[in-house]
Amino acid sequence: MPELVIRPATPEDASGIAAVHVGSWQAAYAGLLPDEFLSGLSIEPREQFWASNLADTSRRHTVLTASTAESITGFAVFGPSRDDDATPQTGELSSIYLLPSEWGRGLGRALHEECVRGLSTQFETATLWVLSTNTRARTFYERAGWVMDGKTKVETMSDGAVTLEEVRYRLPLEG
Repeated sequence: MPELVIRPATPEDASGIAAVHVGSWQAAYAGLLPDEFLSGLSIEPREQFWASNLADTSRRHTVLTASTAESITGFAVFGPSRDDDATPQTGELSSIYLLPSEWGRGLGRALHEECVRGLSTQFETATLWVLSTNTRARTFYERAGWVMDGKTKVETMSDGAVTLEEVRYRLPLEG
């Protein structure tokens, strides 16, 4: 297996991150979100989003990439919690996405550990939201010590055509 490098993302990573973002959504959410929605996802708009996001020097979230010499194979985002009920001591793991070919190879664990390390330098606790029906992700986070805290939310996408029912997990952090 080629050497894995986890590092802060740069605007030049937008294309690779977008490819991971779309590919992981299409695989991870197959059967959980409408097929029409997933097949309609496109790399180009995601690349524009990530290029803008990564060029924004005022952003408060950290974006990490995981890559081999060949390409970006995953990414993760963490920073201050965006939840209305969060205290300033609460961080958030916003996302971890991997190319489906990388699932089960330890890359998600490595990205997770790096995010928790980063969150621990700034916060006392962290939260994350996960699709309630995403058993794979929920099992991953539960094995890493995250515990559901009872909060749920429903969000819509694609002009209301897609509903996301999510549950929140919490992890105490060691400073």
